[in-house]
Amino acid sequence: MTHHNDLEQITTLLSRMVEALERIAPSYQFPENLDKAEGFIWEAKLRKLKTIEEIERLPLSCLQGIEPQKQQLLENSRAFAKGLRANNALLWGARGTGKSSLLKAVHGQLLSEGLDCAIVEVQREDIQDLPHIMQALKHSERRFILFCDDLAFEEKDASYKSLKAVLEGGLSGRPDNIVFYATSNRRHLMPRQMIDNETGTAINPSEAIEEKISLSDRFGLWIGFHSVDQDTYLEIIESYVDFYDLPVELEQVKSEALTWCIGRGHRSGRTAYQFIIKLAGTLGVILR
Repeated sequence: MTHHNDLEQITTLLSRMVEALERIAPSYQFPENLDKAEGFIWEAKLRKLKTIEEIERLPLSCLQGIEPQKQQLLENSRAFAKGLRANNALLWGARGTGKSSLLKAVHGQLLSEGLDCAIVEVQREDIQDLPHIMQALKHSERRFILFCDDLAFEEKDASYKSLKAVLEGGLSGRPDNIVFYATSNRRHLMPRQMIDNETGTAINPSEAIEEKISLSDRFGLWIGFHSVDQDTYLEIIESYVDFYDLPVELEQVKSEALTWCIGRGHRSGRTAYQFIIKLAGTLGVILR
């Protein structure tokens, strides 16, 4: 009898604690008008969707060496912005190869074509808030690209299971006005040892592997990015010089750019852009 009373007291106490925490925690806040800004960033600590009036990005024409990737993402995004069905997209590959730059450039291209949609960026550690964000956005007449940069999961991280449900939308399905794009350095979003560990402890090892890989399968569109060769790297340098109209001798700049990438240990779009920042500083030119 005493044990039963103690259990009731504990249950009541826990209920009061939950109610108190709910009162203390801020409610989810979304702008009353979601139709004006180019993009939004989810601030998890404040449970607030912050408005970004103008997104910093390069035009699509500036991104060299990734023509097939441009075409795939632009076609998928254009279909989505026109109100058609589109795939969730995973942009995977080496760091600095233009994954997030391409996403922002494609969005800018859509806006220039008069196709209205907004980007909503959600940090990797805030994935658990996606259902709340999607619930709020699905009532808008506007279309939204949910975007997570550097998405990956480490060992003992079970949040990938909730992401799988979010990508498909569970029983209710993914809202028609939302598509999910992510960038990652990993094609399967998991470290190899995580898959191996699951396989070793599973009753059916093949099912464990399927469970891990099926997360990536939720993305209907996989777009791979790879390190660029020297000619492509120099094409990127030339496109930046032209775009920013830098007063330099192109051949001299190319020589300096090669020395720069050797010092950095690799060639990529990011390395090229970092060189352009350094070059503009030397010339006293403000990049806009």
